[in-house]
Amino acid sequence: MSAERVEPTGLREAKKLETRQLISDHATRLFMQQGFEATTIAEIATAARVAKKTVTNYFARKEDLALDHHEAFSNSLAATVAERAEGESALAALRRAFGAALDTRDPVAGFAGPAFSRMIADSPTLTARLRDLHDQREHALAHALATATDAAPGDITPRAAAAQLAAAHRLLFTRIQELTLAGHDNDHIAATLTAEAAHVFDQLEPALAGYATR
Repeated sequence: MSAERVEPTGLREAKKLETRQLISDHATRLFMQQGFEATTIAEIATAARVAKKTVTNYFARKEDLALDHHEAFSNSLAATVAERAEGESALAALRRAFGAALDTRDPVAGFAGPAFSRMIADSPTLTARLRDLHDQREHALAHALATATDAAPGDITPRAAAAQLAAAHRLLFTRIQELTLAGHDNDHIAATLTAEAAHVFDQLEPALAGYATR
């Protein structure tokens, strides 16, 4: 009886995820072909063979159809701090996680490919949305650092640390995009960013090496 009740729920959730991915895939294809600004929700709905309302039910903002990893992106730095190892500082955890993102060519770190990167660069709306997501990521990181250090309400220290750490990640993300648009392949970009990230994180060591150590 229990298995019979659970299975339909699982199937419904799987169908929802499948539909969401289908819409996102068609939207991305159209955005890259036509440009983000020129593509309409109605065109996306037609391509995905769903109602226009279905598209907006799954994606509240048109920008989210293009930047569909926005939640993972906004929470990425905060999650890394929350999950840091025993004895590991926030900086050390974020440095380690960025190295892993380079190894896997993680899209959340900026490995989006030339066509997708060009789509973002050519769209004022997506460029503005990306700036907003960077700001959200910094805010989430500040909250995570405040929690990790039991900071008193109003203590500016977590915000100051988050501003420095998030700025470093914003710079590295932008650098990956720049190299992608310049025509370099992912292996070259990863090798370049390995060296450049080491320099960026080294600059933060004097101030943050021991901050928020678990």
